Formats: sequence, structure tokens, C-alpha cells
Amino acid sequence: MLKISTQFDGGNIEIVDISDLNNILLKLPKDNAAEYRQWFYFRAQGVAYQNLHFHFINAKESAYPEGWQDYAAMCSYDRINWFRVPTSYEDGVLSINHTPLANSVYYAYFEPYSYEQHLNLLGDSQSSGLCQINDLGSTLQGRDINLLTIGNQAASDLKIWITARQHPGETMAEWFVEGLLGRLLDHQDPTSRALLDRATFYIVPNMNPDGSALGNLRTNACGANLNREWLEPSIERSPEVFYVRQKMHETGVDLYLDIHGDESLPYVFLAGNEGIPSFNTRLQQLQQQFVQAFLAASPDFQDRYGYEKDAPGQANLAIATSYVGETFKCLAYTLEMPFKDNHQWPDDDFGWNGQRSLRLGEAILSPIYAVIDRLR
Repeated sequence: MLKISTQFDGGNIEIVDISDLNNILLKLPKDNAAEYRQWFYFRAQGVAYQNLHFHFINAKESAYPEGWQDYAAMCSYDRINWFRVPTSYEDGVLSINHTPLANSVYYAYFEPYSYEQHLNLLGDSQSSGLCQINDLGSTLQGRDINLLTIGNQAASDLKIWITARQHPGETMAEWFVEGLLGRLLDHQDPTSRALLDRATFYIVPNMNPDGSALGNLRTNACGANLNREWLEPSIERSPEVFYVRQKMHETGVDLYLDIHGDESLPYVFLAGNEGIPSFNTRLQQLQQQFVQAFLAASPDFQDRYGYEKDAPGQANLAIATSYVGETFKCLAYTLEMPFKDNHQWPDDDFGWNGQRSLRLGEAILSPIYAVIDRLR
């Protein structure tokens, strides 16, 4: 008999009818305190060698229904190895057709990154001997907002800030940070050594641990979209942004990267700061140099497809990249990765996944190194 459960970190689905394996009816759940719906993550049991037909009957009501075109759901037997399974979208219904080879199987919108993994990442980073963990404060549900500080913290150091997972369902962002940290904390990597000779890195691997645990797509525990809170964050509504922004003002920022995932566009791309009031020739040249170095560092990155650039002076300063770029007059980018496959370099079996996000995180150190001497 089929059983579906979600009582684990990040789990979330709404069951409608599971009596017929050929017509399993589910609904995409809302964020716990907001109207966004897109993320799902559930476990099915009692299903070995049975042909399962899952139908998400409210997929057209999701936050990004265009994200279901050419999308394939992710599946795992052990929550370590994830692969894509046949998925279709028709008449507003998202369908997964799969015959599991074991009695217990997991399905998710994208490869999850659990809170336990997050804590392990912090521990592994600290054990390198190069990284200091600081507690900036607590979330609304009492989880820690941790900052990793890597470098000499000298007054003359360049200050490089990286935040990830403001939108908790964009788990590829924390996979990216894991890859970046793995290379940055490698004593034998010459690029990392050269960077840490000049700069101190401030990294927040998960800006939204409450939303991550709750299985939310875009919001924290009270329904705040953190990437719209940067002008006026508050401890009552968006402590995650409040404490991180406070620390940024304490240290200063010379380069900022905010790591995300995009539901609809099947590419890795950057969104720059052309729309902030202080955008000038210097920042434009820095952006161009960063992009060219990133293109050389990773074939997964491209600069042809992405978001439409903001008109001069029209940037939304409540968004992290715009706020930080304008406030500190620095190079600031939003980096987006796909939930689907990456059409720049497709992979039929895995699409875009955690490991590819991790490798991209490793590659990002090369364009950072390329611009390090021009950041001030």
C-alpha cells in the first residue's frame, strides 16, 4: 500500500487522493505564511516495481508555472544520489511517471540541502583551521544565523561578501557555497592562497534556515521574501537580513555575490547593477572583466540569456544586490542557476544538480581573482 510522508527537513506536499497508483493526486503546497507554491519534497513507500503516476493538479497556480516547461523532477533512493525522472506538464497539471526499483523513494523539486548538511558544512569549514564561525543572531524560529569568516581580517584586506539561499527552495545556492568553500579552504590551491593574501571572505551559506526547514520556496517563517527586505529590515519580520546587513556595515563590502536559482530560465547567468543610481564606467568595466573571466572559468556559464537589465536609476534597492552595490559603491552580482537542465551544457540523466552547482562554486574563485586588483 502506498504511503506518502513529509515529516523530515524540507519535506512538503499536499495529498489529495493516493488510492489509485495510476492516478495519484497531489497539490503543490504554499509556503507556510505566504502564497508562493512551487517546492515539493516527499517520500513514497510500498512502491517497488510499481508504475506510479503522480499528478500535481494545481501546478498552474504555482509561482512560476512557466518553470514546468521542459522540467524533470528529481528522485533518489538514498537522498545522496539524485537523478531525473520522466515529467510532463499539460493543461495546468504536472505529472511524474516512474517505476521505482526499491520500496522507499524520494521525489523533490530540486536536490535538497538539509539543515544537517548545513551544520556539517559549518563544522567541516571550521575544522580547516582557516575559518571562523560567528553567530549573528537568531531567526524567528530560533535557528542560528551563522557567518563564516575566512582570511586575516586585516583592516587593509578587501572585503568579499557572499550570501546564499535567501529563497530557501533554491537549494542549488548552498551546493554552490559548498563548492566555493571546498576550494577556498584548500591549503594547496594557489588561487585560494592568492585571494586570502589580499581579501577576507564573509560567507552566509543559508540566509533562510527557517524557510528551508519548513519546505518553503521563497519566504521565511513569517512570510517575508528576504530579497525584498534590504531597505528596511526588522528583527520582527526579517532578522536574517537585519543582522547580515548590520555586519556588512561594520566590515564594509568591496565585492558582493548573492546566489540564487531561477525556476524558468535553463541557464547559469549573472544579473548586474546597471540600474543603481551610482552605476558608472568603473563598475561597468569591472562587470565586463568579471564576466569574461567567468566565461573562461566555466563552460556552464553564459552571458547571452538572463534578466532584462534595469534602466538607469530604476533598480529596486530593496533587493540585496542593488542595496549592497549602491550602499558600498561596489561590484555586486546576483548569480542564478537553473532548476531545470542547463541548456548551455545539457545532461539528460541529471540535468542541473547539486554536484554541478558545487563545481560552479569552485569555478567562481577564478573571476574573483581576475578582478581582485581593481575592486578599490
